[in-house]
Amino acid sequence: MSTEKCFAKGSAAPGAVPNGYIRLYSMRFCPFAQRTRLVLSAKGIKHDTININLKDKPDWFLEKNPLGLVPTLETPAGEVIYESPITCDYLEEVYPEKKLLPSSPFGKAQQKMMLEQFSKIIPYFYKIPMGRKNGEDVSGLEAELKEKLSKLNEDLVNKKTTFFGGDSITMIDYMMWPWFERLDVFELKHCLDSTPELKKWTERMLDDMAVKATMHSVDNHKAFYKAYVEGKPNYDYGL
Repeated sequence: MSTEKCFAKGSAAPGAVPNGYIRLYSMRFCPFAQRTRLVLSAKGIKHDTININLKDKPDWFLEKNPLGLVPTLETPAGEVIYESPITCDYLEEVYPEKKLLPSSPFGKAQQKMMLEQFSKIIPYFYKIPMGRKNGEDVSGLEAELKEKLSKLNEDLVNKKTTFFGGDSITMIDYMMWPWFERLDVFELKHCLDSTPELKKWTERMLDDMAVKATMHSVDNHKAFYKAYVEGKPNYDYGL
C-alpha cells in the first residue's frame, strides 16, 4: 500500500504494514522526512510510503504519533519510531547490509557531533527567507550563515575527503543534504560562492542514486514553498 497523494482527516486508515516491509509516514516536500527517504533508498529497504496532510492530520495518524510529525516509521509489529535522526539510526541498526555509519564508536560519535552542529544551521534556512519576505535587513543573518558554511567547507579541506565521512557517502551527508537541495528555493545559493569544497560536495551529491530518487525539481520546490509560506501548502503539488 503506497500512495503519493496525501491522507487527510477523515481518510480511512491504511491496512497493517506487510511482513518484510517497513512503512514510512512522510510528506513529499519535507526535508526532515527526506532524510529517512534517502536512507531507505540508499539501503534498498523494502518499504511503503503514506503521505500525510500536515495541516489536516488524520486521527489515526495522531494515534500512532501524538506529535503528528513526519518522518514516522511503523513496523509490521506495530512499533512506531519518529524524529528524523532516530528513524535513520533505527534503519541503520535493523538493516545492517549497507552500512552508512562508521563501525567505530569514535566514528559514530564524530558523525553525531557533526549532526549536532548542523542542526544549529538549519534555522537560518527559514529565518533569512522569512525576514526577507517581511522586509527586514537579513545581512547579519546571512553573514552568520556564511560563517557557519565556511566551517563546513574547512572541514572538507582539513579532512581532504570528498564527503563528510570519507570518500564515499555516509549518514551525515544524507542528514545534511535536504537543505542544500533547497538552497535555490531559499534564495541562498550565493552563500556557497566562497566555499568551493562545499559547492563541489553539493555537485557530487547530485550524482548519488538515493539523492536522485528522492529529489524534486527546483520549480516544484519553489511552487510548494511559495504556497507553504502563504499558509496554503499543496501537499499534492505536481501529482
